Amino acid sequence: MLPGCLVCLLGGCLLRHWASGSDLNCTPQEYPHEGRCCHRCAPGLKVRSDCTASRNTECEQCEERHFQSSWTKERHCTPHRSCDHNAGLDTRSPGDTKHNAECQCQQGMYCSSRDCQTCLNITACRPGEGVAWKAGNFSDTVCVPCEHGTFSNISSSSEPCRPWTSCETLGLVQKVPGTNRLDVACEPGPGHSRGRFPVLISVMAIIAASLVGLILFCLYQKGLQQHRLKQGPERLDPVVLAQRQAPVVVVCEEHDERQDFPVQETLLGRQPVAQEDGKESRISEQERL
Repeated sequence: MLPGCLVCLLGGCLLRHWASGSDLNCTPQEYPHEGRCCHRCAPGLKVRSDCTASRNTECEQCEERHFQSSWTKERHCTPHRSCDHNAGLDTRSPGDTKHNAECQCQQGMYCSSRDCQTCLNITACRPGEGVAWKAGNFSDTVCVPCEHGTFSNISSSSEPCRPWTSCETLGLVQKVPGTNRLDVACEPGPGHSRGRFPVLISVMAIIAASLVGLILFCLYQKGLQQHRLKQGPERLDPVVLAQRQAPVVVVCEEHDERQDFPVQETLLGRQPVAQEDGKESRISEQERL
């Protein structure tokens, strides 16, 4: 009886081993189910029903605000992550059926990890320190102490250390030396005012000379214009000038009563003889001959 029990036990183990599909050679896009390899559902889908001897695996689309990023045998999709505004998060990408939603930190904050589950405030460098590296999405500000010759008098998450002011470049002398928090203080030198006074006089002299030259030029132009106006008639055409200067002669005709009557001309000895109308003139035949 003992051997029979051993056979039954061994047969049950073999049956379970065969049913589990551990001896099946399924591809990465398949999964074992009831002794056969079933096709996995593509990204963006989930399993609706497993395959059978007569049909393949049935898949369906992930529901709204859920996703499946790989080939799967699961019957449920993963919900999109929520970007909590109260935790300092904003939605960077809303996600779809194949991709999860992405979050990013609000202005002035950075992600504490690559998955950006929480946010931390960006560090502001203190006075006496400058920004060597600005904060990124996943990194904080990097601050360094200001070296000699530079300073920073503000708290900032973006400003580097600034160099001291050069008093010599401005024509001044240093009054108070600078520190890593304060700039140098400059003041005019002993001969600063005296040195600027001759320059001021020179500039004023140049301006005055320019004004005098401008006035003289205007007076010269005005005199030249008046001189041209006076000499204008002499430059006219000689004929026109003669006509303008010729005296006007008025001719008066005397009235002659003898000319009230018409005058007729008669030839006398081939010489014309004037005869008034109304008076008879007798010419002898000898005179005619």
